[in-house]
Amino acid sequence: MTQTKIKLTQYSHGAGCGCKILPAVLASILQTEQQTPVFKNLLVGNQSKDDAAAFDLGNGQVLVSTTDFFMPIVDDPFDFGRIASVNAISDVYAMGAKPILAIAILGFPVDKIPTEVAQQILEGSREVCHQIGIPLAGGHSIDSPEPIFGLAVNGLVARDNLKQNNQAQPGDVLYLTKPLGIGILTTAQKKGVVSVQDYANALESMLKVNDIGEMLGGIPAIHALTDVTGFGLLGHLLEMCEGSQVAATINFDQIPLLPNLQHYIDLQCIPGGFHRNWKSYGHQVETPKQDAMVALADPQTSGGLLIAVEAGQAAWFEQTAQAAGHQVFAIGSMLSRKANTPWITVIH
Repeated sequence: MTQTKIKLTQYSHGAGCGCKILPAVLASILQTEQQTPVFKNLLVGNQSKDDAAAFDLGNGQVLVSTTDFFMPIVDDPFDFGRIASVNAISDVYAMGAKPILAIAILGFPVDKIPTEVAQQILEGSREVCHQIGIPLAGGHSIDSPEPIFGLAVNGLVARDNLKQNNQAQPGDVLYLTKPLGIGILTTAQKKGVVSVQDYANALESMLKVNDIGEMLGGIPAIHALTDVTGFGLLGHLLEMCEGSQVAATINFDQIPLLPNLQHYIDLQCIPGGFHRNWKSYGHQVETPKQDAMVALADPQTSGGLLIAVEAGQAAWFEQTAQAAGHQVFAIGSMLSRKANTPWITVIH
């Protein structure tokens, strides 16, 4: 289709999942003195900091429901629509569920940007929904100062297959399904210093659908599951550790990174989200090399899945994932936590 040439990122103060409100601030916002009604069928709400809500339908099936939206992380509106859609749908996959329906969320500065740009954003979203076989069945739009797009997504999963981020166990092996570095490379793109190939690598990663999550739902050896987005690998691993009451050790040399990432770090292409992330949870991390933290706390948009697998099933899991056409990277393990020690230890 013919594309309107406009740089979307110039109209927003933030980009992608790097716009997320920090965990400590979010906890303050959600704090309430009112007694929360008890809904016995609500299996997952916001208490566990999980990826989506889960509601038991009473027939052996669980409804998984989520929403995710953000301001442009790329200039091209069609790509923006695709990325935002892949990112939102990922939350359903991160619960082990199958997406069934999506609704669009659009905020658009109609007095600043031609309306055909919004049309291109929606076309990108429609392509992703068509790719995974679900309808984009409507939505809601408002006139807003900055462009915003995302989806509300529903999915279904068998009750026994529902995965959460707070069920990891000591001894579990940790896996990641996508390389890190999205925030750094998209910052380099905004500064005009990224190479064509390196940007293409970042775009390819953001557009890769995390549909392995549906398969993971049917594997009992998968103890915990989440996706890696705006809080970076360390932030989402910390949520897994705190929720599960276990610690983690990760090996920086085993963590997949997008090509040439250090080059852009040396050019100071460091997103503001990194500094906010590290300030929020850096005291919970022990590491002998501070420079590694830029990649580990880099805010990811449409990042990979973080998977905690029963140690005795790790080799089988790797073979199963590979046979299904999915790449997984072993990056560390879970262990029992001693009092007054960091939740996460990074080794090199």
